[in-house]
Amino acid sequence: MTKTSKSIGTPSVTRRGVFALAGASAAIAATPSVATTHGKGFTHSVASGEPQSASVLLWTRYVAGEETTLTWQVSPREDFADIVSEGEVVASATRDFCTKVIAKGLSADTWYFYRFMSPEGTVSPIGRTRTLPEGPTANFRMAVFSCANFGFGYFNAYAHAAEANDVDLAVHLGDYIYEYGGDTYPSENQRHPDRRVAPGGEIVALADYRLRYASYRADPDLQRLHQVLPMIAVWDDHESTNDSWKDGAQNHQPETEGDWEVRKAIAKQVYREWMPVSDEPYAAYDVGDLATLFRIDTRLEGREEQFDLVGMIRDSQGPDEIREIYRALREGAWSNPDRQLLGAPQEEWLIDGFASSKARGATWQVLIQQVLIGKLSAPQGIAGLLGDNVPEFARARLTAASLAAEVGLPLNMDAWDGYPAARDRVFDGALEANANLVVLAGDTHNAWEFALKHKGEPVGVEFATSSVSSPGFEGYLSGFPPKALAGLLVQTNEELQWADTSQRGYMVVELTPDAATSEWRFVKGIKTRSTEIAETRTAIAKPRPDFAT
Repeated sequence: MTKTSKSIGTPSVTRRGVFALAGASAAIAATPSVATTHGKGFTHSVASGEPQSASVLLWTRYVAGEETTLTWQVSPREDFADIVSEGEVVASATRDFCTKVIAKGLSADTWYFYRFMSPEGTVSPIGRTRTLPEGPTANFRMAVFSCANFGFGYFNAYAHAAEANDVDLAVHLGDYIYEYGGDTYPSENQRHPDRRVAPGGEIVALADYRLRYASYRADPDLQRLHQVLPMIAVWDDHESTNDSWKDGAQNHQPETEGDWEVRKAIAKQVYREWMPVSDEPYAAYDVGDLATLFRIDTRLEGREEQFDLVGMIRDSQGPDEIREIYRALREGAWSNPDRQLLGAPQEEWLIDGFASSKARGATWQVLIQQVLIGKLSAPQGIAGLLGDNVPEFARARLTAASLAAEVGLPLNMDAWDGYPAARDRVFDGALEANANLVVLAGDTHNAWEFALKHKGEPVGVEFATSSVSSPGFEGYLSGFPPKALAGLLVQTNEELQWADTSQRGYMVVELTPDAATSEWRFVKGIKTRSTEIAETRTAIAKPRPDFAT
C-alpha cells in the first residue's frame, strides 16, 4: 500500500533566512569536518527541542575567549517584527560553550522563528520550531531517525526530511553518534573516504566526547534538520559505548578505560550539552487530545546486563551441549520475573502514564524508545544457508541465534526480547489502561513492522525505522538475497508483518483520531549526497476496538 504525504501548515518563508542554508551547506560540505569543529562565534548553527504546547527549548553554541551573555528572541515572523518571547542566556567553557534555554509563553500548535545574538552584534542562523497542539487535534506527523554513523556515508535521510518539509517534529531514537575509533566501525576499507570523524581514536574522556559531537554536528544535513524542526531525542548505546547497560558495557574495559560510572557520567553530560534536550531521563509530551508521547530510556536508567548468547557457549563441546546451556538460560535467568529493562521507578511512571493519558481522552500512547519490543527469533537452520563469504563474527552470532531459537529463545538479547518479564509488565499496563500503543524503535539498522500481542490479545503496533547510514543485515549477509531473508523472518515470526533488511532511510509516522500510519522512506544511497528516494512502504493501524494493521 502506498500513501501520498500531506502537507502541513508551515509558515511562509523567503529564499533568505531560515531556508537560505544551501549556500552554507555547500561551504561546509567542501570543508573537512575536523576543520569546522573549532572556531569562534556561532560554530554549529541552532537547534530546538522538548516542545510543549506553550514552550520549547532553544540551543546554540557560541565560542569566545570568555563567558558570554547572549540574547535570544522568538517570533512568529521570519523578520522578527513581532517578538513574543526573549531573554538572555550564558555560553561558557564549562559546558563546551553550548547553551540552552526554555522559551515560554508561546501559543499552541504554532510555528516560530528564533535566533541568538552576541554582545558585539553577530547573529546566529535563524531557526524554525513548533509548539505542540492542545485540545482537539486532527493530525500530527513525526520524522523518525536512528543510527547515523558518520563514517559509512552521508546523512541523506536527514537531508530528505528537511527538504520534504512535511512533518511537525523530528524524533531521534538514538545512536546519534558512534564512539568507535576511525578504523573500527566502519573499518578502513568500509569508511567513506570523505567522512572521517574527530578524534581519530575511540572516545573515552570528556574532551573526546565533546570533539566527537562537534565533528558530527558540523555535518550540513544534520545542521539543517535541527535548524528547521524541533526534535525529541533519546540516547541508545553508542552515545556512551556499545551494548551499554546501567553498570557497564561490552565496549568498556575498566582496566584500560577507567571507571564505568565516570565514563557514563561524561557521556550523559556531553549529550545534554550538545543536544536540544532536557536533563530529565524520561518525559511525556501531550499532543492535544490525539496522543501522549512517552520518551523513555531503555539503555542506562535501569537496564540489567544483557545475556551474551555467543560468549556463554564459547567453550562448549557441540550443538547438544549448547542447547542444554540455552535451555537452562530460558528456564532460569531469562525468565526471571523481576528482570529489569527500564528500572522500577521508570516502569511505574510509564504504566501510570498510560492510564493518565487515556483518562484525559488521548487516542494514542506512543513510546519514543530505542530497541525492538516485538518478538523476533532467528529462522532455525539459518546458519546453514549463509554460504562461505560471511564474516566469522556474523556466522557465530547467527549460529548461536539459530540454536537458541530451537529451545525458544529470541534472536537479539539486547532488545526487549532479552527482558520478557519487563515487556510483560508494560503490556499488562497497556491492556489495563485500554491503551492504543504505538511503539517506535531503531537500533537494528533494519526496518520492521510488528502487530504486537500479549496474552493472546492485540496490544499495539511497532514501527521500527531503518538506519540513517549504519549498515543492516546486508552489511554481512551480502550473499543472502535481502527479500528472501525478510520473507524468511516474517514466515518464522508470528508478530512480524514486514521487514526490510537492506536499505537506509527514515520513517514518517502520522497520527489521526482514526489511524496511526507509518511511511518508511528509503534513500537511494549514502555514498553521494542526495535527497532522492528509492522506495517507500506504508502501514496503517487502527485504534481499539479493532486494533489491526
